[in-house]
Amino acid sequence: MSRPSRRSSSRAPKPPTQWTWGSAVIFLLILAAWAFFTYGGDDGSTTGAPTAVPEQAQQQPTFRSGRPSTVPTTAGVAPASNWQLFFTTPRYPDLPAYHNGGLDERLVAFINTADTTVDIAIYDFDLENVAQALADAKARGVRVRMVTDTDTVTNDDEAIQATFAIVKKARIPIVEDDRGPIMHNKFVVVDNEAVLTGSWNFTDGDTYRLNNHAIILESAELATNYTTEFEKMFVARTFGPNKTPGVPHPRLTLNGAPAENYFAAEDDVADKILPHLQAAKRSIDFMAFSFTSDEIGAAVRERGAAGVTVRGVFETTGSQTQYSEFKPMQAAGLEVYTDGSPYVMHHKVFIIDGETVIFGSYNFSDNADTQNDENLLIIRDENLAQQFTAEFERMRNIARNPLKK
Repeated sequence: MSRPSRRSSSRAPKPPTQWTWGSAVIFLLILAAWAFFTYGGDDGSTTGAPTAVPEQAQQQPTFRSGRPSTVPTTAGVAPASNWQLFFTTPRYPDLPAYHNGGLDERLVAFINTADTTVDIAIYDFDLENVAQALADAKARGVRVRMVTDTDTVTNDDEAIQATFAIVKKARIPIVEDDRGPIMHNKFVVVDNEAVLTGSWNFTDGDTYRLNNHAIILESAELATNYTTEFEKMFVARTFGPNKTPGVPHPRLTLNGAPAENYFAAEDDVADKILPHLQAAKRSIDFMAFSFTSDEIGAAVRERGAAGVTVRGVFETTGSQTQYSEFKPMQAAGLEVYTDGSPYVMHHKVFIIDGETVIFGSYNFSDNADTQNDENLLIIRDENLAQQFTAEFERMRNIARNPLKK
């Protein structure tokens, strides 16, 4: 059986069936009854009253495409780039039965398209189906290589060790960073022509409990950049600020959309972000897992003082510390919130003037800029920006109306 091509697999799925309130209520009752008889309480015990499933629990993992989209938020918007964008939509309360159909399966499908090469650089990794896809690729003659963080490989978590056991049994070579700062990348390059990257670690928790994004971009130039960065770590065994600066195509075009691509710690990434923030004329929206960079925070506050609308959602963890930019922005009168979800808001995204998106593994922190291994994309594409804005509005709504924990 031939493997599906990336191009055929990048079509947007069929639009979801439109339900009436009556049918939705019936479905909720059926699901609640099923959850009770299968799991009992929401902690998986066999006794206890059934737990009501809020509306957020019914959300399916979100798919966005650079091709004509069926998603209502982008109806009528002409695509500018060839991309597939995905967002996790965690369900509350969480149940084991919900852990299917997510980004892990998208990544498996992506790996299954490989004919010649798969390079994977991942910070955190416990998805056995992804490990098996890598092993299967190796078995069919694909060259598979991995870079990861030493702290992950040496973690005694059972799921992590079971996952790495599959990779090691397949004799896939693994290079660890073997240092204190972290190899924080999350990217996969297939056949030197397509890249998957984003905020998403390849773990069950990141896939089904945390708010994350991932994107697949088809571009030989972009793939060359990521392969170059990968080989700095895998071949040269250099990490963080010790890597040679630069990639072949730091500025490129993705099907008509101007883009920039940088890597930490060698590329002074904060200095590449600042001009875009300083040029904001109308709006800056952001979602930040960790935002402690004084210079990036100062640039955002300056634009707010100049009349630019600034809105932001901070992950709650760490937001009240003296290092976070949350309190200074709050004191400056900017519309900023802490995340209202029971789990973790793991995005690292700026949306500028509704047309430029800055995103990747890069947290807005000094460690990310000067010590870690990170990757960042800056893409000027209104369609892409609208999709990220829709996710921002969802996060902002949850922040304003926190879910019960």
